[in-house]
Amino acid sequence: MRAARYEEAPCKSVLNRVPNMAFKWSINPYRGCVHSCHYCFARRYHAYFDLDAGEDFTSLIFVKVNAPEVLRHELARRSWKREQVALGTATDPYQPIEGKYRITRGILEALRDYRTPVGIVTKGTLIVRDADLLSSMSEGAGCTVSFSVPTVDTDIWRRLEPGTPPPLRRLLAMQRLIDAGVNAGVALAPVVPGVTDSLENLEAAAHAAAEHGARFVTTRVLYLKPGVKEHFEGFLRREYPDLVPRCRTMFPGAYASRGYTRRLDDLVAVLQDRYGLAPQPPSLSRLAAGPVPGEQLAMAL
Repeated sequence: MRAARYEEAPCKSVLNRVPNMAFKWSINPYRGCVHSCHYCFARRYHAYFDLDAGEDFTSLIFVKVNAPEVLRHELARRSWKREQVALGTATDPYQPIEGKYRITRGILEALRDYRTPVGIVTKGTLIVRDADLLSSMSEGAGCTVSFSVPTVDTDIWRRLEPGTPPPLRRLLAMQRLIDAGVNAGVALAPVVPGVTDSLENLEAAAHAAAEHGARFVTTRVLYLKPGVKEHFEGFLRREYPDLVPRCRTMFPGAYASRGYTRRLDDLVAVLQDRYGLAPQPPSLSRLAAGPVPGEQLAMAL
């Protein structure tokens, strides 16, 4: 991997409307990600800027330096209904550069002040820095944190996610958040057919999640849209060449078959029951009582 360089990229808007999902809005404070997960669906978005889904995605990171300020203006609109926001759907909000810019923390502070529930997905252990804020939000409008831990096998981890913290460190970070009163759990996601979908791998991850106090375990199968599919197949040719024909058969399009997905869901349901893990995060549909602070209300008028 090339050393990453960072380009400050002021944004005009932060809230993204998301169709056909459990949440209606998403926020991504960065574009690109040094975590370098070979399966990441967001790799294809770099193509919009005439960049490639491989090295460019992991070595050129755009930093939305004014995101917290822009978000506050968006949340102050009369039309804002304080619906759930997903943070980190297309890039990890806690990749290492967050330690310098603190954009994610600024975004969370804005969501807290406007009593907006948030769901966070991350592989980053830097999130423990914000345990105080996340705990406060959990007691307010609502907050849940999902740690992506597709495997606890260190060999698979090094191949699939070469820039991420080790799985055990993620689980320890999750445990610290739970101890602070944050609703946190594990996403066994994405499940990579032929690599992380064995009973042995899934049970080891579910067992480790339970041992570290996970409140829930969810799952999702890998999907491969154009751009990502080509990059991922190149990864397989290098690391798991025997799986290339299977991958082409299983993914004639972007998604695996429904039969495969159902079998995986059934298997994970058994593990959830075995280890006493909820099948999904708690609902964040409730809104905090009371008006927004006076100065923020003035911004909305």
